[in-house]
Amino acid sequence: MELLCGILNLPRSSYYKWKNRTIPNKEIQDIELYNVICEYHETFNGILGYRRMRLYINRLNQTSYSVKYIRRLMKFGHIQARIRRKHSNYVKVKPDQVGDNILNRNFKATHKNEKWCTDVTEFKIEGQNKKLYLSAIIDLYDRSIVSYVLGNSNNNNIVFETFDAAIKANPNAKPIFHSDRGFQYTSKQFKMMLDCNGMIQSMSRVGRCLDNSPMEGFWGTLKSEMFYGIHWNDENLLKNKIENYIDFYNTKRFQENLNGLTPFEFRNQAV
Repeated sequence: MELLCGILNLPRSSYYKWKNRTIPNKEIQDIELYNVICEYHETFNGILGYRRMRLYINRLNQTSYSVKYIRRLMKFGHIQARIRRKHSNYVKVKPDQVGDNILNRNFKATHKNEKWCTDVTEFKIEGQNKKLYLSAIIDLYDRSIVSYVLGNSNNNNIVFETFDAAIKANPNAKPIFHSDRGFQYTSKQFKMMLDCNGMIQSMSRVGRCLDNSPMEGFWGTLKSEMFYGIHWNDENLLKNKIENYIDFYNTKRFQENLNGLTPFEFRNQAV
């Protein structure tokens, strides 16, 4: 202690005054809240930025801390969420059959099964000459994942199976069905499936990924929160993690644009 006081050029009396002081309630609160932030950062694998950190802390602890307060403590501890990677632009082949952009970036829905978006994304498996593909459908009302299918080929079957699973879970659904111009969605067979179920087909314009931004946004969220930054060389483990994440996203991931509810909570509230 004497050595440290000498280095800092402080009298010993200052040290004992600091040591024996009464800790203010605000400082105690800062310490306790900072410990909670560290716990949640580890529990949720670093996916919580300061806005959602505040949402989780307040919901799970019945508190009302401000965004600025949470942000200050996270900045103090150098705690931040995973940073998303920028996506590359891919040149798309002109399809033979396309639908109009009926959705036209109107991503708001007043009831469930009014508007669905879909897409397929890929995951690279290290050390293996193959990829894992995920096909999913998202409901724009509550941003829940209606259905999804994992497979090793980006083909018609993975898209058709995803569609069939969505219909099985929602047999009376007749939404506007939006996609990009991938070959699966421009096929005559898929158009027939939509027509038979009374759905209206909508497609993004060429090179306009923002026309399907809800789906692109989900891919970015999923990959930044559970895929990027981890070495994946076990296909079965990756499948399991993706399935667990989608369940977490639907049932446990609070969202500010849903009034702090999870997608399924918001969906069930409407019912």
